[in-house]
Amino acid sequence: MPPENLPIIERDAVRVVVIDSADRILLFHTRDPTMPEKGQWWELPGGGIDPGESPAQTAVRELREETGIVVSPEQVSAPTWRRDASFRYRGTRRLQHEVVVAVRLGVPGPAVDGGGRVEFEDEDYFGFRWWEVDEVVGSAELFYPRELPRLLGAFLAGERIDQPFELWS
Repeated sequence: MPPENLPIIERDAVRVVVIDSADRILLFHTRDPTMPEKGQWWELPGGGIDPGESPAQTAVRELREETGIVVSPEQVSAPTWRRDASFRYRGTRRLQHEVVVAVRLGVPGPAVDGGGRVEFEDEDYFGFRWWEVDEVVGSAELFYPRELPRLLGAFLAGERIDQPFELWS
């Protein structure tokens, strides 16, 4: 593990499993341009919970900002997957208390419009893809959360998941 001389940012966050009408999920192809040694990975959309927001409100806001996909809070499932994770990001150590929610779309996976992203997200996200669930489960790619291939089926089946702490990077 690298020396821990990085400033620590702790926050509550939401990750969103967006499911289209063909039962595919949306993942961003991601990198941290300030830490190229971390390589590339696929991650769920999401972000930090702002003061006064519920997880559903955060999911709605983050999807609109990061993808251009507009949904209502009623389309956001209860947060049945809880996890704590830590990772290095842009010169900081992040400690996140995350919940994962699902959003079902009634249409095939739309194109992603990143017009609402903040500048660093445009640098981090360099692609997206709608994945078949079986493709995620069988993939050797790197994901955030790392256990997404193992836990996705249980999550989609409605199981409660309390994932142990994940040191991602």
